[in-house]
Amino acid sequence: MLAILGIVTILVLLATIISKKLSPLVALIAIPIIAALIGGFDFTTLSKFVLSGIKNISPMAAMFIFAIVFFGVLSDAGLFDPIIDRILKLVGASPPRILMGTALLALMIHLDGSGAVCFLITIPAMLPIYERLGMDKRLLCLMVSLAAGVNYLPWTGPTLRAAAALKVPVTDVFTPLVIPQIVGFIYVFSLAYLLGKREARRLGIDNGTTTDVVLTRELKEEEKVLRRPKMFWINLILAVVVMGTMISGVIDPAPMFMIGAVIALLINYPKIADQTARVNAHAKAALMMASILLAAGAFVGIMTGTQMISAMAKAASSCITAGMAQHIPFAIGIISMPLSLLFDPDSFYFGVLPVAGEIVKMFGIEPLTVGQAALMGQMTVGFPVSPLTPATFLIVGLTGVELGEHQKFCIPFLWLATIVMTITCAIVGVFPF
Repeated sequence: MLAILGIVTILVLLATIISKKLSPLVALIAIPIIAALIGGFDFTTLSKFVLSGIKNISPMAAMFIFAIVFFGVLSDAGLFDPIIDRILKLVGASPPRILMGTALLALMIHLDGSGAVCFLITIPAMLPIYERLGMDKRLLCLMVSLAAGVNYLPWTGPTLRAAAALKVPVTDVFTPLVIPQIVGFIYVFSLAYLLGKREARRLGIDNGTTTDVVLTRELKEEEKVLRRPKMFWINLILAVVVMGTMISGVIDPAPMFMIGAVIALLINYPKIADQTARVNAHAKAALMMASILLAAGAFVGIMTGTQMISAMAKAASSCITAGMAQHIPFAIGIISMPLSLLFDPDSFYFGVLPVAGEIVKMFGIEPLTVGQAALMGQMTVGFPVSPLTPATFLIVGLTGVELGEHQKFCIPFLWLATIVMTITCAIVGVFPF
């Protein structure tokens, strides 16, 4: 009974989110509550399940809120401006350098974990040079997609969701994936160079013949008011210290970003009115993600407390042999990128992943591995081409490339990135082949 109820609950959750009948926030709270009531659980018991789930997720929600504020304030103060300007100056009219510069810029901007912000800054900065040289704009789409996708970080949505769904610290998920990510970066820049050489041949550009092409980026007046150029080196040191300390595990991510956000506000905007304005400017993005995470905590708490997840896992495990189970993480990794075309991040990480985790756990395999496998592509490398994410339409809208052309051109390269990183995971022992 519980297994059937759990399956129906997840299917309804997936259907309502994918079809946009309900927002993820509403679906993650309402659907499991209704299912639990149908299963005979009372409100008093349900409230305990919800609070238990929220308690597990609250450190991650706090981390995300203050990560958004921290990187938002540093961006407002102009930390990334010299990096952007230097990249624009260096790429010149060499297609290989242009593609590699595009990837580097997207990687830097994506440090705040927001794909939308990455695309909104990178594409307008680089698009004029692609148009001026007559370069294929699908290459611009590909480079920003690859760079943002491979740059999964402890504070990005998929990583947070994976940790939340499996109820493990986010650093436990991310740290073993550093080497596969480095290999992913190597793949991105190698591909950028090779595709750039191909594009140079197509355009007949020989060793940067038109190197007079140098772009500058003009800031809006409201952006100029916020810039703090004299604080660049202090902000850079602060960013390096915060990220390095967090990744090392010396201090938990949530308090580290809290401290970092406070210091960033104090040194860049000492006036109370300015601090309030900067927090308010980034509050919408922070609150939106935090509310989703807390709702997900309620969902996981109910599904776990009612034992629906364990019941589904037991039913599924009856069809799986021990020999098959050890290959589940690797299989999930290989197909994780195409899964982005079928599942949005909330329905996959909070609906599918917990069940997969319970299944492998029954065969003595660490559930964490399925979460790490999913990060090889599910709404990381896959999100910039998924019709289920606004970021995809942002890319095609900013570049003027048709959605179908964008997907047709980019999906093979994106999937290859997933395959390369998944194989690397198996080689370094994150999970077996």
